[in-house]
Amino acid sequence: MNVPQRLGLYGGGLAALFVAAFVVAGAVVPERSVAAWSATTEGESDGMEGMEDMEGMNEGPSEATSVRGLSLEQDGLLLSPVSVPGETGETGMLSFTITSADGEAVTGFETEHDKKLHLIVVRSDGDQFRHVHPTMSADGVWSIPWTWAEAGTYRVFTDFVPEATGENVTLTRTVDVAGPFSPQPATSASTSNTTGGYTATLTGDLSADGDSMLTATITKDGEPVTQLEPYLGAYGHLVALREGDLAYLHVHPEGDEPEAGAESGPDIEFMTEAPTPGRYLLYLDFKVDGEVHTARFVLDTTGRA
Repeated sequence: MNVPQRLGLYGGGLAALFVAAFVVAGAVVPERSVAAWSATTEGESDGMEGMEDMEGMNEGPSEATSVRGLSLEQDGLLLSPVSVPGETGETGMLSFTITSADGEAVTGFETEHDKKLHLIVVRSDGDQFRHVHPTMSADGVWSIPWTWAEAGTYRVFTDFVPEATGENVTLTRTVDVAGPFSPQPATSASTSNTTGGYTATLTGDLSADGDSMLTATITKDGEPVTQLEPYLGAYGHLVALREGDLAYLHVHPEGDEPEAGAESGPDIEFMTEAPTPGRYLLYLDFKVDGEVHTARFVLDTTGRA
């Protein structure tokens, strides 16, 4: 769940290898990006000339290396079909399994931000966001009690670090919930949101040209809140989803992990990057007086057109 690192692509042969790897993995790569990489490999020599031609590809964030949460498979790990209640108001369980390339359930996960796995569920229009933490049985089945408040098509993101690699993985599937609903897509940018009596205001630009700093300021009745409590090993969690395909970015605040019982506020700073220009839906979790609140924002990127 750290901000994805940029990876340099050295030489035409390695560029072609990356394209092939994404095809095998089933990740969603825009056709224009594949075409650009393929074109780069044509006519390049084995010397420094080929590397010079690749220099432009290392400028700014690369979508292929920055975007997660667009595939049900990554690094040989697979998200099973997700079992959920089929209708609104129906009480049941949301459950799934992470399996390895040989089809065996994975049971070894590292603890990251106090949990073995983070589950993000959001409707395709960006509404009905939930960030929760299921439990895993001895045989590797993750589950959590579940009831849908509204119908629609939902994206389910699983965010975790397997012990076998120590590398963060985000897998996703979609589920359908029966019933009529009216989509509520974002119609404009929004940098302030009030939830549970607290107002969260987001300042800073979300850049499509590289790293950018976003600052969330928490107030109540116009006064700064300085009693922000640690939640999952941080003073706040920010999830960003690209409007349209809901590509997933999960970032965390700057600074060291807070000690138990410590408090902070009113500001929480996040370093993040947008892999492509466009509109992003952002969700901030913060905790005050033992209760977790979620604020929602909508930002349009600056930088590349």
